[in-house]
Amino acid sequence: MIVGALLVGLVFIGGARTQPALQGEAGKRIVGLWRLVAMTAGGQLNPQRGEHATGMILYDATGHMAVQIMPDRPRKPWAGAQPTAEEALDTVTGYSAYFGTYRVDEQAHTVTHIRQGGIQPGPLPDLVRRIEFAGTNRLTLRPVTTNSETVWERIR
Repeated sequence: MIVGALLVGLVFIGGARTQPALQGEAGKRIVGLWRLVAMTAGGQLNPQRGEHATGMILYDATGHMAVQIMPDRPRKPWAGAQPTAEEALDTVTGYSAYFGTYRVDEQAHTVTHIRQGGIQPGPLPDLVRRIEFAGTNRLTLRPVTTNSETVWERIR
């Protein structure tokens, strides 16, 4: 009984943080699951990620999002059950993972990721990305402060 009440309370509290259904064309088009197609950093391949990094980003209709990007570069296997400091650093170098909520600014053509948690320790600042759609199945995100870009293809 107590566990049931706790679950109902957590669902209610979690639901209170959701955003209303998204309005506007970009807000509706961004909803879905996207597969990583390409990434550049400053117009160049990011050596920490490799040529064929893999990843997914999810935007749902309630304003929640999550992303994971894994590098394709060779990573050293751990010598033991727990990694050494060097092995742990090698494992996470080039790997991105975070989740939170998002909001779309239709006039500025941007999406802001309001990160609530992630692989990175410490405070997680919001990330603002310019949005560009190509057809119905391509999404390009560009940080507003750099000339890097991430290209995604719709899965569903």
